[in-house]
Amino acid sequence: MIYFDNAATTLRKPQCVKKAVYEALDTMGNPSRGAHKPSLDASRLVYDTRVRLGELLGISDPSEIAFTLNATDALNMAVNIAVNKGEHVITTECEHNSVLRPLYASGAELTVIKADDIGNINYDDIEKSIRENTKAVFINHASNVTGNVTDIERISEITRKYNLLLVVDAAQTAGHIPISAEALGVDILCFTGHKALMAPQGTGGIYVRKGIDIRPMRTGGSGIHSFDKKHPSAMPEALEAGTLNCHGITGLNAALQYIEKTGIENIYEREKALSRRFIDGIANIKGIKIYGDINAQTRVPVVTVNIDGMTSDELCDRLYTEYGICTRAGAHCAPLMHKALGTDKIGAVRFSFSHFNSENETDEGIRALRGLAEI
Repeated sequence: MIYFDNAATTLRKPQCVKKAVYEALDTMGNPSRGAHKPSLDASRLVYDTRVRLGELLGISDPSEIAFTLNATDALNMAVNIAVNKGEHVITTECEHNSVLRPLYASGAELTVIKADDIGNINYDDIEKSIRENTKAVFINHASNVTGNVTDIERISEITRKYNLLLVVDAAQTAGHIPISAEALGVDILCFTGHKALMAPQGTGGIYVRKGIDIRPMRTGGSGIHSFDKKHPSAMPEALEAGTLNCHGITGLNAALQYIEKTGIENIYEREKALSRRFIDGIANIKGIKIYGDINAQTRVPVVTVNIDGMTSDELCDRLYTEYGICTRAGAHCAPLMHKALGTDKIGAVRFSFSHFNSENETDEGIRALRGLAEI
């Protein structure tokens, strides 16, 4: 089996991640809930993971990072924090439903910036869309369909100029591309652990810049201020009601150590080389359509395609049944992106690479598409 579905979840984890999770099952207690060694060890592990995330994501105060179930959980929190009914919010056609659906449900007035036929937006349209009641801009750092990377620095110049909140969905970039949230002027950053960070499913996080009022989406046990009727308002406890997924966070910690040791730049260059090899190998095959800005210098390792005369479901199924290649078909939870690309009726097939993939696997993917396109 060849696994090219890493944008959904990384299947192959570093060995240290598996080992850490296994050992944690017998050693980790409940963090901030006791004075005994298992609880204290868990508390130290959770804090160390915040520190490592801060170093990776350019966040100087680890307490501004709260753990979540995944990026979807974090983005729902972000909408709950940043948006009030009747306020105006700007987002784009590139967004995942994890952004769109919470915004639709928020009661906010919404402007959706259009994308062109290769999935790029016109940044000037953001500034042109600002109104007196505009509160925030919600934007993904990279599209899970096209692999296009957004110029966050350019958008940050606009949000700073007009004193707007900048909320960034980094589900597809955290672990691929170096991020400096504070330097970029990001107010809220949402990410997941199970994709490029190579951690277990059920892990993720949200960074909320100091000075932003926190509205907890869930309330309950926090390990502190137990006699107060209200949930703690300070980060990170404000967004961490109940017991944390300490076993998963242990795996995330090990994955972060692996990334630190390997070097995120080295990981990205490897993934970039594999995806470029794949694009170059299929670009001239008759009947294949590649979506996205494939000539951009900075992309995440996502390549989405279709073959003329074949639905994305059929192509995905044949890749697996005939070649043992795992990909993702359909709308990828990004309906507006597919409308912009003209694939809303047939979907598309996404190949997404990990640095654990090989050149031989990449070449086998090329051969498989050539074989299916030439039938």
